Amino acid sequence: MEKIFGQVLDLKKIIKYHKESVVSKEIIKSASGNVSLFAFDRGEGLSEHTSPYNALVYILEGEAEIRISGKRHYLKEGEMIIMPKDKPHALKATENFKMMLVMIK
Repeated sequence: MEKIFGQVLDLKKIIKYHKESVVSKEIIKSASGNVSLFAFDRGEGLSEHTSPYNALVYILEGEAEIRISGKRHYLKEGEMIIMPKDKPHALKATENFKMMLVMIK
């Protein structure tokens, strides 16, 4: 992915939707964290899980439901939320949506 360094990128165009799927693409990976893009088809999601790291989710397009410790949050394009480490969280596409995930170790 070093070929993207120093380039202007349109994150919405880097990742595409696939029917009945969640697509992910790693943009940066390092010992201190990573940045990934995701595209969720409507109705798809990630089941509840925890992470040992704080995770910032930024919605690039569409709308999503993000649950953190049982509390539902509804996010749309241009909004973000930080999912705290060690807290259960889940994501669901209320419509097609794309997001950037930033995890800092």
